[in-house]
Amino acid sequence: MMKSCNIVALVGLVLLFMIHLANAAENKGLGASFIFGDSLVDSGNNNYLPSLSKANIVPNGIDFKASGGKPTGRYTNGRTIGDIVGEELGQPNYALPYLAPNTTGKSILYGVNYASGGAGILNSTGRIFVNRVGMDIQVDFFNQTRKQIDKVLGPSKAKEYIMKRSIFSITIGSNDFLNNYLLPVLSIGARISESPDAFIDDLISHFRAQLTRLYQLDARKFVIGNVGPLGCIPYQKTINQLNPDECVELPNKLALQYNGRLKDLLAELNDNLPGSTFVYANVYDLVKELITNYDKYGFTTASKACCGNGGQYAGIVPCGPTSSLCSDRSMHVFWDPYHPSEAANLLLAKKLIDGDTRFISPMNLRQLRDH
Repeated sequence: MMKSCNIVALVGLVLLFMIHLANAAENKGLGASFIFGDSLVDSGNNNYLPSLSKANIVPNGIDFKASGGKPTGRYTNGRTIGDIVGEELGQPNYALPYLAPNTTGKSILYGVNYASGGAGILNSTGRIFVNRVGMDIQVDFFNQTRKQIDKVLGPSKAKEYIMKRSIFSITIGSNDFLNNYLLPVLSIGARISESPDAFIDDLISHFRAQLTRLYQLDARKFVIGNVGPLGCIPYQKTINQLNPDECVELPNKLALQYNGRLKDLLAELNDNLPGSTFVYANVYDLVKELITNYDKYGFTTASKACCGNGGQYAGIVPCGPTSSLCSDRSMHVFWDPYHPSEAANLLLAKKLIDGDTRFISPMNLRQLRDH
């Protein structure tokens, strides 16, 4: 009798252990990756808009394995940083573009991509492209997804899934400078009437409201990219006729000024929104380091676009079927006049996933996932 009790107890323990393992396996890895931002992370939303900013033409996506090298609307030759981060953190599928017709049902549990080429924090940003989905509307779209997740999982499970298993990644702000404040034709009025300080104040107050809205929709784990060294992209170097190792001063100065304010904003939100974790991704220093020491990372150029036309750095005409195309795509930091190559994205993503507080603070993305 004693023996059979022991066997029953042992079987019970084994079953409990197996259940524990199954639960652990289920909770390991990233649940959902919700991606907001601009063309640096757009995975195809602009394909569904009558917009002048599109990347659904060859040779964009030439190295994107999931599509067999066909363009998907990603503004690079392969994966974006958002794709790579999701993959590395254990997500089985890429986050689908919100506007794609198949972004429904259980597929949204892997996450959704709301990013749009030309988008900014301000609604006026990117007007030059006619259509784009600005950050305010991206948050509206997440509100719709939030309701759908309630339907798929039930309200209490949905809330826990969003709060504990999901990461909200936001890469925005570059267009607010490049295609708004610094745009010669459209913004001259704004620049005369608004100082850089006032413009950046405006950006920060809008962004505070947008991030707070996401928090109110149960977002808790955030990673926010700062604005990169805009004065170092091939487009800026070409139009200003700079040497390969030079960058344009004003865009970089504005980016640094904004980044300082953004860091303060995230510290403020961490203090004021209970249970939230706002991680600051120092994209500026990461990209600057890559551009300055490109040869150390195995690149042959950090000034010339692999795909583009015009000027010394192929930096004027965006990438398209008639563009000149480099043969060694993995050797170029920049894919086109504005966006990094997949090889650069891979390096940047890995530093954000496992890097130290120089580039990502107060924790890296692997720690954020498990937090």
